[in-house]
Amino acid sequence: MNSSDNYTDDYYYDHSGYGPCSFSDSNSLNVVVGPYIHSIICILGLVGNSLVILTYALYKRTKSMTDVYLLNVAIADLLFVLALPFIVYNELYSWPMGQVACKLLRGSYSVNLYSGMLMLACVSTDRYIAIVQARRSFRLRSMSSSHIVCFLIWIFALLVSVPTFHFYHWYEPSHNEITWFNSTEQEEPTDPQYVCEWKFDDINTASIVKVAVPSTQLAIGFFLPLFIMIFCYTSVIITLQKAKNYKRHKAIRVVMVVMLVFIVCHLPYNLALLYDTVSYFEHRDCDAESSLRMAMSVLQMVAYLHCCLNPLLYAFIGVNFRNHFMRIFHDLWCAGKRYIAPRHSSRVTSDIYMSTIRRSVDGPSRTSTSFLT
Repeated sequence: MNSSDNYTDDYYYDHSGYGPCSFSDSNSLNVVVGPYIHSIICILGLVGNSLVILTYALYKRTKSMTDVYLLNVAIADLLFVLALPFIVYNELYSWPMGQVACKLLRGSYSVNLYSGMLMLACVSTDRYIAIVQARRSFRLRSMSSSHIVCFLIWIFALLVSVPTFHFYHWYEPSHNEITWFNSTEQEEPTDPQYVCEWKFDDINTASIVKVAVPSTQLAIGFFLPLFIMIFCYTSVIITLQKAKNYKRHKAIRVVMVVMLVFIVCHLPYNLALLYDTVSYFEHRDCDAESSLRMAMSVLQMVAYLHCCLNPLLYAFIGVNFRNHFMRIFHDLWCAGKRYIAPRHSSRVTSDIYMSTIRRSVDGPSRTSTSFLT
């Protein structure tokens, strides 16, 4: 079967007789504004999540069950921001890296999306058990169970991403498809432009997958974590309001900020995605389709911001985590000064350096509290 017999992507027509729709406005928005915003997201997400992972790696003995979930959130977000530049490049230009890289890129994007959102739901569930179900928390919360839950989430995210791995292909669209992609009116053949996009053998499969995949993303990647977080954090707030602890007001504010940021970042884009999925089989004129594409591009950028805010919301906001993080920099700074200082004996310098790092890694022997409390 040649490429002309495959169903690749949807092409929208101006049914008044003017041919395929042109989406130059939404494309120009992505080309002009998108790279700057995505660059900021990538830099902040890379720095923030790398620092979270580094801090956890150097303080292995201070992990709690919540910290295991937060570490996996940071890993998922870090992998996401590493893949994001390639996703953006593919959407704006052609894809030069071949079939394997195409499938790995799109598939890993889907896996990290599902795993990151479900890990956040696990964090809220753990806080619910620790605060609302405090009497049973010692029996329900254990390090081994948290590792098992994280492993199962990664496996589940991989399974629900199988359609993405399977149906994304690296191929060269036909001449007409390239013309429609670029919104041009040229008729002369251009240089080959390979893309990494959906590709189907028949229109029925295309229709099913293009409804099933976003529906699964909405159900499992947004609404399920959202409902879990609303239930758990609402219960936590009610329980904290009954407590006589002077720190309860700060804890309540933290919980409310976590919920608010999650909703503000993800709700608008997912509502737009829901509308796009529900109206998939309905006719939309070119103006409506162009407006929807532009709105989804902007709202998707807002949703991407959440991977930069997670380190601030779940890690750096905690006093214990900030103290651990500052100790790492302090110890490394002191070790560096001692290392470069003129000494007659390099052996003494090495011993001091290793002793400092060893004290940093060992940390305090007491069990740490959650970074969210």
